[in-house]
Amino acid sequence: MSRTVFILVSIFLVIPALLAGVMMGAYALGGWLDGVWFPGAHRLTNILVLMLVFVMVLASLLTLAERKWSALMQNRIGPNRADLFGRPVPAGIGHFIADALKMLTKEDFRPAKANTFLYNLGPLLAFAPVFALFAVVPAGPTLEVFGKTVDMVVATPDFGLLFIFAIASLAVYGTSLAGWSSNNKFALLGGVRAASQMISYEVALGLSLVGLMMAFSTVQLPAFVGEALGTGQFRYLWGNDAAMGLRPGFDVGLPAWGIFLQPVAFVLFFAAAFAETKRAPFDMPEGESEIIGYFVEYSGMKFGMFMLSEFMEIVILSGVMVVLFFGGYHLPIGEEWLRGTELMRSYPLLLGAVLGMVFWLKVLTLCYLQLVVRWTFPRFRYDQVQKLGWKMLLPVGLVNVFVTGALVLWDPSLRLLALSGLLVIAVVLALTMAAPGEAPAEAHGEGHGHAHGDTTALPPSHAHATGHAQVHALNAHTAVPQKLETPERTPVAASH
Repeated sequence: MSRTVFILVSIFLVIPALLAGVMMGAYALGGWLDGVWFPGAHRLTNILVLMLVFVMVLASLLTLAERKWSALMQNRIGPNRADLFGRPVPAGIGHFIADALKMLTKEDFRPAKANTFLYNLGPLLAFAPVFALFAVVPAGPTLEVFGKTVDMVVATPDFGLLFIFAIASLAVYGTSLAGWSSNNKFALLGGVRAASQMISYEVALGLSLVGLMMAFSTVQLPAFVGEALGTGQFRYLWGNDAAMGLRPGFDVGLPAWGIFLQPVAFVLFFAAAFAETKRAPFDMPEGESEIIGYFVEYSGMKFGMFMLSEFMEIVILSGVMVVLFFGGYHLPIGEEWLRGTELMRSYPLLLGAVLGMVFWLKVLTLCYLQLVVRWTFPRFRYDQVQKLGWKMLLPVGLVNVFVTGALVLWDPSLRLLALSGLLVIAVVLALTMAAPGEAPAEAHGEGHGHAHGDTTALPPSHAHATGHAQVHALNAHTAVPQKLETPERTPVAASH
């Protein structure tokens, strides 16, 4: 009971309050720095807060969350044996501290025949591109703080979405170099698998977002989110008059979120992005049971950089999906009413804290979804992974582009596109919630009645024969090879 209360309090009180407090501090720090230094200096504090505090800390805590959440899914306690100064540390934090100390202090082993320069460059090329992806993701609205305009984003290039594609594709060089430079055939096999898998899914990753580009006519991530009412995803496809600013009241409607306009694109992007992280069920490059892995020869913090980059990809891809498909930091309903309240107009820092908290709660929800997928599905075979990328995701992405283009040309208001998206969501939900059909009672016909019946009432000889018939029928049905039985030797004394 205490464990359940602790989880509920953390989810609904502690975590939202902590996120809101950090976002309020980030806005205040950015407005103060603009006043004492130069306009735009808040972008430097955004690097500190968004990329070093939020992304790095969340990625590090996900290593602990994966252990605890997987334990909850499997009805286990999870890690709880790492004590600090002889006293137990709650929530498994001791294991998080132990992992950090172990990676920082463990011996930095390097194979004797490894290429030194490329061997050391591999972890950097795997870590740095992932870390740079979040630079173009807006995590909060633009506000006037201390008389200065503060944007909660590091950079706003005109090619924001193309920047994500370009930088994300660089991570394949790190995995390939790590496998090749280790002078290990298993590491090389893992690097080749990682390269082929990442390349195959990058095609589907880029193609899945072409429909969104056509719908919103932009590649800038802030434009996808929308800052002013009626722009980007900050508008309603259907809503009351308050949603259009015609009369005061609580605005309600269907927001123009990407998940409603492009549900097929979301599924494609989620699957391709999940494969990009190289985590189960797409962990072919790191198959422990197959003794392969591009980082098999790495130890210490170099191995830690590979591991941490995967968890950073979870956080960053969740942030990108929130911006593209779930309205970014916007609320689904009532945001225009919230912005118009006297409290929010008087204290813009409070508005930034609330909407920033909304953004990070969405990110954490998608992180949890990725961990659920990771602990639910078994690993795919290598040929299944390639077929999924080239023969399923790619054709579906092409069809989605053609259908989206036709619907956008037919109805530029995007309402027809939203209707098609809602229809797809309804069909998927209906198929998911449909009860599976029941198997027939007599699956093998009447001729096998004795094989499936009860043998307790039969004579011993007949029961023994029937039991052998059951075994042979089962072996023939399942095609499981059985060990041949050898007859027991009769003792010589018994024969006389």
